[in-house]
Amino acid sequence: MRTRPGHKIIFVGASTGGTEALRVFLCAMPEDCPTILVVQHMPTSFTGSFARRLDSLCAARVIESQGDEHLESGTVYIAPGHSHLVIRQTGSGYQTGLLQTPPVNRHRPSVDVLFNSAANLIGAHAIGVILTGMGKDGAQGLLHMRQAGARTFGQDEATSVVYGMPRQAQLIGAVEVQAPIDELAKRVLASLD
Repeated sequence: MRTRPGHKIIFVGASTGGTEALRVFLCAMPEDCPTILVVQHMPTSFTGSFARRLDSLCAARVIESQGDEHLESGTVYIAPGHSHLVIRQTGSGYQTGLLQTPPVNRHRPSVDVLFNSAANLIGAHAIGVILTGMGKDGAQGLLHMRQAGARTFGQDEATSVVYGMPRQAQLIGAVEVQAPIDELAKRVLASLD
């Protein structure tokens, strides 16, 4: 089903340790979950195979974004390793956008770029999730999302491989709910009501 204005959309960012965290999070999502857009810091040569592996494990469909896809529920869009992933409005729905603009926080794709596009376009209909990772990419974007009315979630320190990105987000007040990775999907789904 096409994702329309007013539908909830989930935005997820991860770095070091994120491949396993994303597997746990996404495999706990039902087949008919809301649209999910993901930035995982990863070289270009790995994002396609990573998406295919997740697609074989998860109930939802998982693809590497090629840009300009119309967003559909039950589908997870993984940012390719060479481009920033953003959300764009098109007619009565939304689509993915890929940007070759310079790295942000030394990363392309950058979690901040994705989260900022969510805050600017989706606002209170967005849900932001920041997972394990080194550095601070995504913290400011998640704060921007929360200030725009989005629900925001962070992985806790005990289950993070590197408690960098979630810690930075927590320190600046960007995280509304912090939880272990095996509880995050359940918490996010409960927030949809």
